[in-house]
Amino acid sequence: MLTPQPPRPPYPPPGSGPGESDESLAAGTRSGTDGEVAQSTALLIARHWQPVHDYAVICLASSTGIAAMVTTAAFHQVLDRLKLGEPGTALRPRLLVTVRDTVRQWAADDDLSGVLPDLGKPAGARGMRAAKSMTPENRLLAERAFQGLPPVARCVLWHAEVEAEPITVAAGLLGMDTDTVAAVREQARQKLREGCVRAHRDLAPSKECRFYNRLLDVPIGRGGDLLPDVRRHLDACRYCRAAAEQLGHFEGDLGVLLAEAVLGWGARRYVESRPGRAAQRTAGLRGSARHRGGRPRGTRRAGGLLARMPSPRPPRTRCRPALPEGSGHRRRPRRGRSADHAARRRPVDRRRHRRPGRLPRHRRHGLLRRRLPGRPHRPLGP
Repeated sequence: MLTPQPPRPPYPPPGSGPGESDESLAAGTRSGTDGEVAQSTALLIARHWQPVHDYAVICLASSTGIAAMVTTAAFHQVLDRLKLGEPGTALRPRLLVTVRDTVRQWAADDDLSGVLPDLGKPAGARGMRAAKSMTPENRLLAERAFQGLPPVARCVLWHAEVEAEPITVAAGLLGMDTDTVAAVREQARQKLREGCVRAHRDLAPSKECRFYNRLLDVPIGRGGDLLPDVRRHLDACRYCRAAAEQLGHFEGDLGVLLAEAVLGWGARRYVESRPGRAAQRTAGLRGSARHRGGRPRGTRRAGGLLARMPSPRPPRTRCRPALPEGSGHRRRPRRGRSADHAARRRPVDRRRHRRPGRLPRHRRHGLLRRRLPGRPHRPLGP
């Protein structure tokens, strides 16, 4: 009897060379003998079953058999579209989105909800049914930019940033060498950022938001501070504030931004459950211990607008050294500055201390400036 959760093989799968990409396996499902079609289908399911099933458990808030049912239904839908000619690149995000939509559709059917009680959980399918949209409002720019990328770029970004897998995994899924995939990753990050900036300009609700488009892009991209008028606009405009927050993710964890933009529901829980994330956290702890608390190598510095705001310095305090006990010295008490001390002090009349016959300083200086040239100088005062 076949198990509903077959183990995920290493990448690339055993018996498949570097040319056995997802696209080549998808082509094998469209033509060939029955044995070839079954083999290609089995390899695709084995590659992507476990992450898709994990997300089904998150969407349903249940790990019972209904999660395997949803996962199987999602694979059927995607594989049927592959047979009709859809490309087989970037299958992972497409399968995950299909799982999310399947759970929401099943939860909207009252007959299915009566047969499958797990569809009625508020933290799962029932909550998805009540949600107006699966994409958060503050992730619309990133979602539009990601969907506008080529399939190869979407595949590399998803597996490298969201799944936190080695670059060799995306290379095996695409049938490319690692150097090419590494170059594609850097280009894809740049194209995704440009897409977010372009979406902010195209979807801007006012001319003022379009005016601040480049003023948001350039300082955040260079790691500088925003201008004061741009900050005032962000305080009043929720649309531009969300755009600045999405652009700030490119300096830190881009995987969270992509997952929330593409999946929406349960995205952060899915990101935290990835095995690659756990491996990165373990490596980061080892690196920080080896470098005596320093930032682990290969990790990006935490960015964002809040990280670049200067924090107020603590007030300086003057400390006096303590006198040795029993030395016979007594610290002279500091002159008080209280209100009582100020009231006891009497104002000093400086005119009493002036020498007789001597004018005040300001009058003496005025007379010297107004002295006519050639007139003999007479000293003022004794």
